[in-house]
Amino acid sequence: MLDPEQSTAGDEGHARPVWLDDASVEALGELSKALETIHRVRGHLYSVHQLVGGADLTLDRVVKLLREAGHDEVADRVEHELLGRNVLPGRWTFQVVEEFDDGYYAAFQEIERYARKKLAGGRRHIFEAEMKERRRTHGMPGHEATP
Repeated sequence: MLDPEQSTAGDEGHARPVWLDDASVEALGELSKALETIHRVRGHLYSVHQLVGGADLTLDRVVKLLREAGHDEVADRVEHELLGRNVLPGRWTFQVVEEFDDGYYAAFQEIERYARKKLAGGRRHIFEAEMKERRRTHGMPGHEATP
């Protein structure tokens, strides 16, 4: 934990260490922003996973309805070529999500933590905390510095 004497104004958990320059704060802010984008990408991958899975399960009903309507040839193609098909070579969506989580996502998170620890003593969102301090109206309800 950083010594409170070694930080600038703002709440202590997000205050800038005295040794940290503007360019470093901006770089950490951009890295944090990029990580937030990657969190959103991960969420979209889970959406893809759930949507593809739901569509695949719907194909059971499609095959049943096609067979009931006498369209066995079409039902056969749906059943044999689509139902249970890989979305990427050798992969269902759960495998894509796992590879993303264990690879790119994990590396991105680890490097962002490393950069914060190395440059800012582990403190998060310094850039945003300083922006909040600049933009809030001191003394106004709803503009408090901390909870």
